[in-house]
Amino acid sequence: MTQREDLALHARRVYEDVIADPVRSARAADDLVRRARGSAHPEALVLALRAAAWARRARLLDGEAKDLLDEAARIARRHRLDHALADVLMTRAAVNQELGRIPAARRDLDHAVPLVAPDRTSDLAFQRAILHHNVGRLTDAARTYRSLLADARTPDRIRVIASNNLAMIDGQRGRHRDAQRLLDRIAPVAAGIGPALVAMIVETRAWVTVQSGQLSEGLRLFEESARAHERAGLPLGEHYVEYADALMDLRLLPEASTAARMAVEVFRSNGVPLMGAEAELRVAQLALLLDDTDGAQQASARAAAEFDRQRRPVWRARAALVQIEARLRAGRVTEADLRASQRICRTLTDAGTWHAAVRAHLTAGRAAADLRRDRTAVRALRRAAELARSQPVLVRLAGHVASALAARLRRHGGDALAHCRRGLADLARHRTALPSAELRALASGHGVELGQIGLEVVVRERAPRSVLDWMERTRAAALLTVEPPADGELEEELAELRAAYDGADTPVTSTNRAAAGTPVTRRAALESRIRRRTWQGRGGAERPAAKIGMGPLRELLGDRVLVEYGRLGGQLMAVVVEPRRSRVVPLGDTEAVTTHVRALRFALRRLTQDRPAEALAAARLSADHRITRLRELTLAPVRVPRDAELVIVPPATLQSIPWSALHDGPVSLAPSALFWARTATATAAGRAGPVVLVEGPALTGAPDEIHRLRGLYPDATTVTPPESTAVEVMRLLDGAGLVHLACHGWLRSDNPLFSSLILSGGPLTAQELVSHGTAPHRMVFASCQSGADVAYAGDEVLGFVSALLARGTAGVVASAAPVPDVAAVELMHALHRCLIAGRTMAHALFEARAGLDRADPASFVNWCTFSAHGAA
Repeated sequence: MTQREDLALHARRVYEDVIADPVRSARAADDLVRRARGSAHPEALVLALRAAAWARRARLLDGEAKDLLDEAARIARRHRLDHALADVLMTRAAVNQELGRIPAARRDLDHAVPLVAPDRTSDLAFQRAILHHNVGRLTDAARTYRSLLADARTPDRIRVIASNNLAMIDGQRGRHRDAQRLLDRIAPVAAGIGPALVAMIVETRAWVTVQSGQLSEGLRLFEESARAHERAGLPLGEHYVEYADALMDLRLLPEASTAARMAVEVFRSNGVPLMGAEAELRVAQLALLLDDTDGAQQASARAAAEFDRQRRPVWRARAALVQIEARLRAGRVTEADLRASQRICRTLTDAGTWHAAVRAHLTAGRAAADLRRDRTAVRALRRAAELARSQPVLVRLAGHVASALAARLRRHGGDALAHCRRGLADLARHRTALPSAELRALASGHGVELGQIGLEVVVRERAPRSVLDWMERTRAAALLTVEPPADGELEEELAELRAAYDGADTPVTSTNRAAAGTPVTRRAALESRIRRRTWQGRGGAERPAAKIGMGPLRELLGDRVLVEYGRLGGQLMAVVVEPRRSRVVPLGDTEAVTTHVRALRFALRRLTQDRPAEALAAARLSADHRITRLRELTLAPVRVPRDAELVIVPPATLQSIPWSALHDGPVSLAPSALFWARTATATAAGRAGPVVLVEGPALTGAPDEIHRLRGLYPDATTVTPPESTAVEVMRLLDGAGLVHLACHGWLRSDNPLFSSLILSGGPLTAQELVSHGTAPHRMVFASCQSGADVAYAGDEVLGFVSALLARGTAGVVASAAPVPDVAAVELMHALHRCLIAGRTMAHALFEARAGLDRADPASFVNWCTFSAHGAA
């Protein structure tokens, strides 16, 4: 073999090395280009330029890669190196695709046909398959991939990528087991080639796992994929796109939006429009989910224009669908939109992208219904339901929605209700399999429309039993599942988070996260790590008896009256369960209630501040007015006796109303009637246990409060700073009969499981309560905002109170707002005197509040904001 032939063979080997490990082999490729330029060996130079170009393409430097390939093509043509030119054209076709130049890529492949060497025909077929794949011709692409895999002569490199791409197509078409089998077979081959192909396989496995509905396992694999990309030195743009899909399905929408925007930035800054347009489409879809219809329109228009330029009709259809959905959401859908949606349905169905096709038919059905084209709407909705069968759970949910909407249009209320029941049952199974309280609460958002359609049907019947039963189906359902205790690594990370607060008195909040200094950013990073660990744990088990009938409920209530509120569209309603009858009461506009709640919270906040007397008087006047209006809007119409003991079950968005201030009798709150019934059963069973009194640090009134309570409970276990640490308090909570915590509290509306109680040496978070599963029989939080659970779509709540009730605590007293701590001492002392006398939390709080001087601003705030939860 001559030196010239040896250099050409070496160039081909370097190209294969670059495909396997582009970062490590990039320097060798550049060195080879320099050697080839000095050797007067045109073929070696052509092949070396091709290797160097592919190394740049792997780092998303497609512009530089194309320049090198253009030079290689000119040299090959000048020296009539036909086989080498064919190789260059095939490589340039791949780069042109990523640059969004689909026609140019097609021309390169056409020109390569008469030039390709007999032993390189598989490369040409492979590149044509990738072109078909990118433009959405999935059937043609899949046929070629299978042909290549069936041919024993196909090189391992092509075999790996063809298997990977075929798995993606199978995943899109719902054949997830076939996809996983392909990946299982090819993974060892990829490992034998190099880290770039390993990273690609792990990424696709994560994506297919998510598409199959195994969301938490998919997230774990995405974490593994990110590490594999980093080991291979590859950019994370495509990873961000597919990770955004997973986060979107889990309704982790802010995180998904961040990932999608990061992908857009990576591809835009590197000039890679093929994937950039796909990332922009995710940005549009997420804007729609976040109710930003203008943002969705703008992002989808950008994506559609780019897909048009790239001549990718299937992707163009997906972007156009988001535009129609945004107009539909804004109430601006037209006949032209309906015709366009019908064309999109055909395009996506023909392409076999079932998830997108179901969504398209559902959108077409909604558009037709909005335009009063009921027959057209029913046809589209039925087609959506047909395509959704046997698909993963989230696609099936869309099919259930379509079936329910079609039945409603045909005025078949019973059928609509049946489809809603089946959909919510599917959702319940999906939710139970999720490993964290946060993910389960978010998952309920997938069932909002099913819940509303079903509620509309049962409200028409005006049967209180049916309305209450339906409300309970979609009320705090995520709390019914309790995950297993935390593993050792999560325990260590929670301890690390507590240590990160040591000496700091300002926890991370949604407002200071970005601008904070190093200690806060470190805590934010720890919180992010803890959240991700909880996303990847094992699923929990739903407790039995997730339903209570009217008879057993009325028996537990005794003389109490239950008022469970619900929302249908923008209207508020209530089911009233009294000892001898039940009623459904329409109440009016929900927005009017939320407006007064916001104004009341603002007035109460002003009353806790050091302000001039006239400012405090104005705030008090506003608070009194808002309380009166809230009473008129929510309680007066239900016509319950003024002094009756009430059990109130508000919708999640109204749980922050100061219900105790609206009624002249004892009031207890619960996230659902079922949860209240469980606390009543636990109360009847009784549970002896020690009394625990905890004093937190740096709270002015806490030492006096705990000192006075020790006089009431001489046998109580008392912990004060510096012994009142989170670890010690968690130990004492387990098995306690009554716990009183006097400490600062911080609400985290951005992530309620990191709401915290400030103790000595660091905070106790709601996440720790959830992770440990500790639940005293009764709990009193003498701290700010400890009762302010955060609302999620689907009438879910998360926070300290809901975490305790889910774990078995039977009674809680807590405040839903900031409270003046010194003024709370008298209230807490009076509360415990009543508890010692045998009162329930609701009765004890009612009697203790009666002794407050409401003329004093601080006492008035405490009178308003403390509430009892549960039956104990």
